[in-house]
Amino acid sequence: MSAPVPSAGDPRVDEVYRQLQRVIDPEIGQSIIKLGLVYDLAVSGDTVTVTMTLTTRGCPLGNAIGEGVRTVVKELPWVRDVEVNLVWEPAWSPAMIR
Repeated sequence: MSAPVPSAGDPRVDEVYRQLQRVIDPEIGQSIIKLGLVYDLAVSGDTVTVTMTLTTRGCPLGNAIGEGVRTVVKELPWVRDVEVNLVWEPAWSPAMIR
């Protein structure tokens, strides 16, 4: 599984994807999109679900990254709620970097 490709069929997915490029992993200094940490985006009405992972299970900045996701996505005027679904399978590896 790799980072999602923006969906030409739903401009809202494209907007979320662009927002997520602003979320930087503070330890690595790269966006979570570039690192391949975002596995899926789903939009249902005014709710966005971001399925993602972290570089390691014990990442001390995991909460900060999740808050960053919520913050930038909620900046979109049509978004009311953001759910971050943290998963560990497949495990992240440097091969996922774009």
